[in-house]
Amino acid sequence: MASPSDSPVRASLFATCIIDQLYPEVGESAVRVLRRLGAELDFPEAQTCCGQPAFNSGFWSEAKPLARRFLETFSGGNRYIVIPSGSCASMVRVFYQELFHDELALLGKAQALAPRVYEFSEFVVDVLGATERVAQAAKAPGRSKATYHEACHLRRELGAKTQARKLLKALPGVELVEMEQSEVCCGFGGTFAVKYADISGAMLQDKVKYIKATGADTVVACDSSCLMHIGGGLDKQGVNVRPLHLAQVLDQAMG
Repeated sequence: MASPSDSPVRASLFATCIIDQLYPEVGESAVRVLRRLGAELDFPEAQTCCGQPAFNSGFWSEAKPLARRFLETFSGGNRYIVIPSGSCASMVRVFYQELFHDELALLGKAQALAPRVYEFSEFVVDVLGATERVAQAAKAPGRSKATYHEACHLRRELGAKTQARKLLKALPGVELVEMEQSEVCCGFGGTFAVKYADISGAMLQDKVKYIKATGADTVVACDSSCLMHIGGGLDKQGVNVRPLHLAQVLDQAMG
């Protein structure tokens, strides 16, 4: 873990497809937060999709060119790679090694890259060690209640169960109210929501019910894909709860 005196920590941002195409404000918030916390951040413009949608659907031959491009773009040097998505971070850090298990050269690149890959909340807490600095920089314009949804890959593949909660609890004026079954999937799961729409909808209904029961005004997660799904369910049912990425919450608090 880096201490404040070790600044600047050098990192590259991987934006992810859904942030690039649908929620650029999440990427902008991530950049502002990381730079406020002293990270020297760049954005490799050659980046594209990490290949996760194709990989998860079983189209490994289609996923490999995208994964190779990622390795070409981000390999070399010693910069951290920050990804504001647990699922995409899992793809790169964990599943690239499965994808390239029979291609030794690329497997070696994937294994060398993996220790430098961090999801956003992991990076802020575990690398920058910035929980206290977030608290010191945050403003408290009023009281608010937030509840937290644990994205599946963030919890199960990366094991990041505490970092986002630490950051939310550090914010003055924010009360973190835990929802029932916060660790259970919201039902999105990428193409799962398309292939199994009825099951996905039932899972979403449960998630909306548990969010509503907390009385929170904001539901926070570390994956924009989950928030897109949850936000759609909240809107359809007329539940007045804002879905926000953790980076947006921190950005607003520190702004």
